[in-house]
Parts: sequence; structure tokens; C-alpha cells
Amino acid sequence: MIKDKVSLKIAIASDHAGYRYKEKIKSHLTSKGYQVEDFGAHSEEPVDYPLFIRPAAEAVARGDCDKGIILGGSGNGEAIVANKVRGIRCAVCWNEESALLAREHNDANIISLGQRMMTSETAIAIVETWLSAEFEGGRHKRRIELIEG
Repeated sequence: MIKDKVSLKIAIASDHAGYRYKEKIKSHLTSKGYQVEDFGAHSEEPVDYPLFIRPAAEAVARGDCDKGIILGGSGNGEAIVANKVRGIRCAVCWNEESALLAREHNDANIISLGQRMMTSETAIAIVETWLSAEFEGGRHKRRIELIEG
């Protein structure tokens, strides 16, 4: 069953290089009625991203949050950290099509975005596309089971 926006809780986290987009995305999501839990970072001062990304991913894995959005300069390191948490399927997304396929085919429960790789408008469009897409199941479900097995 798909939750409505008001009951959907989204974890969000970044390092310093993704901080500005994290704040923009958080504001956008709350204006749309989503619940957002911010795991940091809380400024553009240099930080070690695993300290913020891992707790966000763990919250999604535990079910405290339904989905997660993480950000960095490229999004790659952040995705690596998130994917170390059992039960997380984090996809680096760079456009709307990659976000759509991450959800439809990979049942991604977290997406990772690179602030240095796209405009803020593109980042928000990616988030909207991913949140509105649904997992297709079928042959993709079998593949997810193989990943988790």
C-alpha cells in the first residue's frame, strides 16, 4: 500500500558539498506535505559524510523513515555508504529517467544526488519523479530477491 504524502516520512542527509540542495529539497518536500527528517549536515563547513549518511540509511532500513534522499558533491561516496546498510538499495541518479528506473526496476529506497552534477531544478525534478514512481515487481522482484539473498 502506498502511503499518502502526509504519512510518508523521508530521511534526508548530505555532506557539506550537498548542503545547499539538501536545504532546497527539504523545503520543497515540506511545502508538498511530506514529513522530512534531516540528519545533517547543517552547514557548508567541511564534514565527513559517513557521519550523516549512515544514520539516515539506518533510519530507512529500520523503517523509521519510508525513503531517503542523500546528497554530496557527486553523490557517489554517499551511495557507497548507504549501500553498506543491509536492506538499502540506493541509486545514484543524474536525471529523471535514472530516477524513474531506480524506482520501477530496482525498488530503490534511497536516491543519491550530486550537487556539483546538476542544477537545483533538475535535483527537485529527480526527487519528484522518484517519489511518484512505483516498483513494477515481476522480473524485477526476482532480481531484488537475488540481491538481498
